[in-house]
Amino acid sequence: MRTPWKALTALVAAVLLVLPGSVAAQAAGTPYTKTPVSGSLRSYPVSAVYVAGVSSGGYMATQLQVAYSSRIRGAAVFAAGPYYCAQNNVAQALYGCGDNIYPTNVPALETYTRTWASYGWVDGTGNLAGQPVYVYHGSNDGVVKTSVTNDLAHYYRDFGASVQYDSGSAAGHAWVTPYGTVGCTQTAAPFLNDCGTDPQRTFLSKLLGSVSPPNTGPLGGTLIRYSQDSFAVNGWANGLSMDANGFAYVPSSCAANQTCRLLVALHGCAQGHSKVGTAFVDRANLNQYADTNRLIVLYPQAITTAVNPNGCWDWWGYLGATNYPIKGGAQIETIMNMVRRLDG
Repeated sequence: MRTPWKALTALVAAVLLVLPGSVAAQAAGTPYTKTPVSGSLRSYPVSAVYVAGVSSGGYMATQLQVAYSSRIRGAAVFAAGPYYCAQNNVAQALYGCGDNIYPTNVPALETYTRTWASYGWVDGTGNLAGQPVYVYHGSNDGVVKTSVTNDLAHYYRDFGASVQYDSGSAAGHAWVTPYGTVGCTQTAAPFLNDCGTDPQRTFLSKLLGSVSPPNTGPLGGTLIRYSQDSFAVNGWANGLSMDANGFAYVPSSCAANQTCRLLVALHGCAQGHSKVGTAFVDRANLNQYADTNRLIVLYPQAITTAVNPNGCWDWWGYLGATNYPIKGGAQIETIMNMVRRLDG
């Protein structure tokens, strides 16, 4: 069925957020930023891969982890709901996965997951058992309702994942970070909120086991701006609502071929480079931990298109293909091509 344009517009306005103008300059001139240098992704001795994301990036993070649970060993998800929540339906995405007017129907989503695993469309669900998962939801998030994120935690627990659920924050709909430029309770561009806490330390400790304190001075690694076209399944990232370029932060220890881990960090709607410059890349509080914990951070980038006006990741099927949440999905495979390059 073709997605009604009015419904898509409502989804974009109510759930996927509009960014009123570029705020890229907010991230400039700070001691924790790195000027991107043009380069390419190469292979490193990567021992494990993890994924994190917020809002549409949180939905994509869960899609990546479920589809490739034998390779992606844990996830941190901010302000999102369970896997395949939208079920290729824009009304369900709006009313069941942002608002809670429709039920998310977790048992059905789990049945889809098990069935698709039996077909080989996603990795075996047994891989999720014991995997670390961190879930974050703020009490002032009116974009993705609390019950929807509760169901995300429920979904993961039913597959035996080790879930840590942080639901005690007063945050709005945002990635919460000590470098945020927005007040904790607000939902406003660039959706980087400062709540006086450090969720990155918490979730990285959950995923990695423990972490060293972050580098709070000038960063010592390299922020690489690379072509996403060379990884796009169609050879043209823009055709997949992805930017021509993505970013990767590589600490000097990893560049020297020490064994490192890899985190795929997925921005939310209206948080990509085309909207906010490198604000998410700079302020997510990930490069700071990467420097001191031998962690490469990959920042794939989505862009706005006619079917995706706010530059969201495809978690409801806006590219027109039903395989968006499984192996073979265009954005999933494009991102995994980047992962395959980095971890050899």
